Amino acid sequence: MASYDDLKKQSESLNNNQSPDPVGRAAFQAKYLARDLQAGIITGAMAIPLSVGIAMMSDYPIKVALATVVFACFIGWINSWIRPGNYIGAPGVAAGLAPVLALGVASFGMENMAFVIFLTAFMQAVIWKFNLQKYILIAVPSYLVEGLLAGVGLKIAINFFAMTYEIPASLESEVFWNAARIQMFIISFIGFACFIYLFTRFQSKQPAVPYFVLIIAGVVVAQFISMPMLHVDDVPLSLALPIPQFNDAMTWVYVVGFAAMLATIDVIEQVMSNAAIEKLDPLQRKCNTNNSLLAIWIANMGASFFGGMTNLDGVAKSTTNKLAGAYTKFSVLIIGLVILFFVLNTQYLEYMPKFSLAAIMIFTGWKMIMGLLHVAHQGEYALMLATLCALLVYKLGIFEGLLLALMVHGFVHFVVLNRAHNLRTKAIIRKYLERFSGHGGVD
Repeated sequence: MASYDDLKKQSESLNNNQSPDPVGRAAFQAKYLARDLQAGIITGAMAIPLSVGIAMMSDYPIKVALATVVFACFIGWINSWIRPGNYIGAPGVAAGLAPVLALGVASFGMENMAFVIFLTAFMQAVIWKFNLQKYILIAVPSYLVEGLLAGVGLKIAINFFAMTYEIPASLESEVFWNAARIQMFIISFIGFACFIYLFTRFQSKQPAVPYFVLIIAGVVVAQFISMPMLHVDDVPLSLALPIPQFNDAMTWVYVVGFAAMLATIDVIEQVMSNAAIEKLDPLQRKCNTNNSLLAIWIANMGASFFGGMTNLDGVAKSTTNKLAGAYTKFSVLIIGLVILFFVLNTQYLEYMPKFSLAAIMIFTGWKMIMGLLHVAHQGEYALMLATLCALLVYKLGIFEGLLLALMVHGFVHFVVLNRAHNLRTKAIIRKYLERFSGHGGVD
């Protein structure tokens, strides 16, 4: 992830008068056709198990999650012809929002999630229109977002760990750790160890290699050993207006707050991702986060009409896209076409063993936890507060955890300014508000 300085520069660059790129150069260049085609196929194949795992964590149908990625890819590519945000960022469903979406499904029902996503997209459109993300970055420090993602990563890793020793119902017995379960756990452990080894070896060249090897090896092993396989419900994809199906006033209040949190986290993650994607770009082209937000809210709003999820340009997929050879957003169009094949032919996904998916998602969760290391350079306070936020998010939930961490952050700053600098309450409030007008520092 990016440092706070990167995020600040990213936000400030939105107000700079940069000359626009020639029309279409971000979307397609003939000289990069072969490279973008190769990158799109590789990244699309790697994105499938990640999207499947995030869908399961979000309690969304797998087919809907994949359709969301396809739609986001098409919108991202079209947007790159007009207002390119970045040049090699690959859209997808966000792992950091998976527990939030699952909470939404549990609280409002799947029938109301389309409206929740629509409302989220509307709020993101307002943020985009008035360029408000720079103020969000001031109100919510980047290290708290890292802590939030670490807490979510812990949830993901623990939830998918159970799949490493899951066995078919026919092999269950009165003894929990029977021979079949022990065998399944050993297979999972070997698969995960091989995945880690391959990732450390190929992460700087071809990070998709461990994903391919793990899934292919899992498919082969499943031909000889009985094990749980992925099941994909072939749910219908149909267009419908995202109309809410609740009338209670308190539910409306909760939904608005829920959508605001979704929108905020999605925006902050995109700003962080763009700062990282700018460093990844093989031609060192500048990112325009506000243009990326345009593509995100359009994709989110469009997805709400078929019951889709939220999206953003993820760092993991964007890194794979770059290392696989991408130079323009044409690779994103290819990613969308690759995933579209599996949306139309979901039966092929059922050849994937669950233990392979578990290994990938546990690794994803671990990478999110390790994001705490990125805040170490910001000092002991930032690291301690990020760790506290992670633990609160894991224990209490993403909303409660982040709000409590923000309250602790505010209380600490109040005490420091009040005691160390002998400032009165009014002066402290004025000093805080000055940060939003550009006259104060950012802590």
